[in-house]
Amino acid sequence: MNRTTLSLIAVATALAAVTGFAAVSAPDPVDSTATAKTPARLPVERSSLLCPAPSTSELAETVYTSFTPAGTTGAGTGGAAELAPSAAPLTDTDPADDEKKTDEDKAKDDEAKAPTDVADAKVKPFLALKEPGKPVSGTKKGADAPALVGAATGPLAPGWTAQQTTTVTAGDSRGLLGMTCTAPGTDFWFPGASTDKSRQDYVHLTNPDDTAAVADIALFGKEGTLKSDTGEGIPVPARSSVPVLLSTLTGEAEPNVTVHVSTRTGRVGAVVNATEEKTGGDWLAASADAAPRAVLPGIPGDATSVRLVVFAPGEDDAELKVQLAGKSGTIVPSSAAEPLNVKSGMTASLDLGDVTKGEAGAVRIGPAEGGRETPVVAALRVVRGKGTDQEVAFIPATGPVTERATVADNRAKGSTLTLTAPDKSAKVKVTASAGSGGGEQVVKTYTVKGGTTLAVTPPVPAGLKGSYALTVEPESGGPVHAARALAVTQDGVPMFTVQTLPDDRGMVSVPATKEDLSVLK
Repeated sequence: MNRTTLSLIAVATALAAVTGFAAVSAPDPVDSTATAKTPARLPVERSSLLCPAPSTSELAETVYTSFTPAGTTGAGTGGAAELAPSAAPLTDTDPADDEKKTDEDKAKDDEAKAPTDVADAKVKPFLALKEPGKPVSGTKKGADAPALVGAATGPLAPGWTAQQTTTVTAGDSRGLLGMTCTAPGTDFWFPGASTDKSRQDYVHLTNPDDTAAVADIALFGKEGTLKSDTGEGIPVPARSSVPVLLSTLTGEAEPNVTVHVSTRTGRVGAVVNATEEKTGGDWLAASADAAPRAVLPGIPGDATSVRLVVFAPGEDDAELKVQLAGKSGTIVPSSAAEPLNVKSGMTASLDLGDVTKGEAGAVRIGPAEGGRETPVVAALRVVRGKGTDQEVAFIPATGPVTERATVADNRAKGSTLTLTAPDKSAKVKVTASAGSGGGEQVVKTYTVKGGTTLAVTPPVPAGLKGSYALTVEPESGGPVHAARALAVTQDGVPMFTVQTLPDDRGMVSVPATKEDLSVLK
């Protein structure tokens, strides 16, 4: 056997090892000319979620709820879904301390802070979900509740979600603060933040991995980039959470700021905790990916003040038409009679006042007549109540529910589900899960007329004990955007929080593949 033959055998063996299929014969002529098959839709096998430290108030009480929808086929058996405290202690960082360090120096510092053995980083789960279709919940009180890092595998991974809801009864951060725990990533946009003296906004960076991450934070105001010497190269040690106070990154105080978080190395979960002197606080989640059109659903009907904040991250300016999709249809509010001009790299805002006029709604933005298709990111600042009895919440732009979306921690009272069909009418199935302490699943179907927002008190599981989850699945018609509001009145203050329901991405497309040894010819 000569060297050429041996080489061909070696190549064929290597290809078989890579593809998992061993064959030395040429491909069948029919297979070699066959058209590609439609990618299969399969459930994800692993999901990750990150929950930041909920509060620094000793009066805080935080409820955590974990849930995976039932009914995903082909997800296998077994699996686990656990949320555990981050191994490294929570630290409030001042980026100025690291200003003169190189990225290499910071990485070495992070390695020194990180556990020397991955096993050392494993801690007892705070919440462990055992089965799909039934939520589990737990409570933490006080200011020492840590950030949580979690992962789900097997049948518990597709659509896995976790909610943290914090009630603070007094102090600057008083109110109902809610958020859906986030997936890790490398790029986040937060229009609606602030460096104003009346605000205390922190970006929480949580690293789920066993290696350090390095993040950059850039701030953009109404005139463009805010000068900052300390927003670059912020170290986030392995399996830890770092809150960064925005006002320490710049000397410029602005009421409307867009925050851009990106990573140089590694990945993080990012979310903004915003606290106002007179209206309490809440979490500001990242906006949906930049797009020429956006929907911001879930504005309560009794909102007394709504402010739209928009940023154009590209090179082109945006000229936007602002509309409200309400109960009866879509209108242009008088406060938005003129198009909103958003300069490239600058943050623009528009005060819409009490735009909903007693009916829940959603803000729609898109190119003005004759305007170009310019991608933007956006968020709303929403206030309920009057005088000293006010509460604030934030609503980011969110994508449509393409297959399924879920939100946990719904209660028998105080929950409102809003469904917005910006274009065509849509039929939507809503499933109320079993309760965390007992109860039976309930399913209800809603029809949302095109160009309107439908606000409903969601179905409640029969015999409910504890909290439950809501799962939204479009059945027919046009795209649907969804949000859930929780409301609690305490001492006359109408506390509330709004969580949008983006698609859970529990299913992924897996391309069909086949062997092809024609490369050996």
